[in-house]
Amino acid sequence: MKIVELFQFKNEQIKVLHFTWFAFFVSFFAWFSMAPLATTMMADMNWLTKEHIAALGICNVVLTIPARIIIGQLLDKFGPRIVYSGLLITMSIPAIIFAFGDSWSQLMISRLVLGSIGASFVIGIRMVAEWFPPKNVGFAEGIYGGWGNFGSAAAAILLPWFALTVLGGEQGYRYALAFTGILCFVYGIIYYIFIRDTPEGKKLVRPKKAAALEVSSWGDMVQLIIWTLPLGGAVAISAWRLEGLGFITSNVLYAIYTTIILVLIYQVYAILKVNVPILKVGVPEQDKYKFKNVAALNSTYFANFGAELAIVSMLPMFFQFTFSLTPAQAGMIASSFAFVNLLARPLGGVLSDRMGSRRKVMLVYMVGITFGLLLMGLMNSNWPLILAVTITILTSMFIQGAEGATFAVIPMIKKRVTGQIAGMSGAYGNVGSTIYLTLYTFVTPQQFFFILATGAFVSFVICYFMLEEPKNSFGEEYYLTEEEQQEQKNISPPIPIRKEA
Repeated sequence: MKIVELFQFKNEQIKVLHFTWFAFFVSFFAWFSMAPLATTMMADMNWLTKEHIAALGICNVVLTIPARIIIGQLLDKFGPRIVYSGLLITMSIPAIIFAFGDSWSQLMISRLVLGSIGASFVIGIRMVAEWFPPKNVGFAEGIYGGWGNFGSAAAAILLPWFALTVLGGEQGYRYALAFTGILCFVYGIIYYIFIRDTPEGKKLVRPKKAAALEVSSWGDMVQLIIWTLPLGGAVAISAWRLEGLGFITSNVLYAIYTTIILVLIYQVYAILKVNVPILKVGVPEQDKYKFKNVAALNSTYFANFGAELAIVSMLPMFFQFTFSLTPAQAGMIASSFAFVNLLARPLGGVLSDRMGSRRKVMLVYMVGITFGLLLMGLMNSNWPLILAVTITILTSMFIQGAEGATFAVIPMIKKRVTGQIAGMSGAYGNVGSTIYLTLYTFVTPQQFFFILATGAFVSFVICYFMLEEPKNSFGEEYYLTEEEQQEQKNISPPIPIRKEA
């Protein structure tokens, strides 16, 4: 696949890619709408403090972790078209409530619910995998992730201008926030009308049961249970931080802990319920896959996307105080992380497609992240600013390129459960950011970069010993069992699609 093909808009495959990355763009535009307008909100609502904004920041991400797991299950069961449209339309409600909220409970609950829109990323991973063959899926997933993720930068750039210049007045920020909700609602309808799940002649291959991820051996089932537990742990850490900030009581915190434990017990029960009958009968050899590959990719997204979210949160302040810059100058340098995403993620996907080994590309990226973060940990005020900025951008290229390389592999592990695998790996990115940002409160910025480098190196070791080259890595079709191939050929009438779009 070549760059010029991205402009062949009459090609339905390309049209689906553009419609889908823009759905992701809209999701992140709404998800990250609060940060650029936070100071305006504080000026308008006298009671709103920096501590409130920090608490809302936690609320904005805490439900993303379980939401990505749930969305992954719904995605494999109902297909990406319905789930993406449904998520965008549903999330328009809390976005609009947040825009016009004037009490702490309204702001907190609406932001908590709106955080679920961060699960949108998972949906497009499966949609793109349905339309692009293995040999091109890395580049296509990179375009989807990189261009879609730019929605967060667009929110930072456009919403303050829209609120203060176009709308004006003290309440302009409310209408700017409401606009993100309206955009979600409208685009959710558009996506439903103009997109279908699969190319004509193919049917969506679904898992036998979507309540939990299917595995191929008893050992893999144990691994799945072990890797499920930290997901609840990250939510618990977020609740602990809210209690520490004084926004929930100890009794509420213990109630949350109890809820998390009950949910984890249910998840383990669902894993056993789905997999024990399958394993007792025995999984056919051609239907097996190794969960260790999922585990390896969980670790990479923990280390790369987790690091990205953590670095973006602290980088402006780091540059401002280390190099005596103004807030505007530091913010401009820090924004390079978001802009690099436009190139870095697609590049990671392209290299994964073109270099002949997706495993080796992943390993090289993790080594690059490790060394880049080590160098950032050595930065101090004696460094030339241009050198510090250069190393920061190069490190960002490795981090976000590794994200593209991660999701160039995920669709090939087990096609019919791509949504659930993407959901789990995506959730581990948020687990990483939660743990990293919690550790950041106890260390210096330089020590923090060393911690991130250690996480990347640990992921490299895990990938070196556990990640395998997927079947049909560079083929025209994904690896499917004979049963799955037959199911895919059992075509139902295609959903009408508007050709003039």
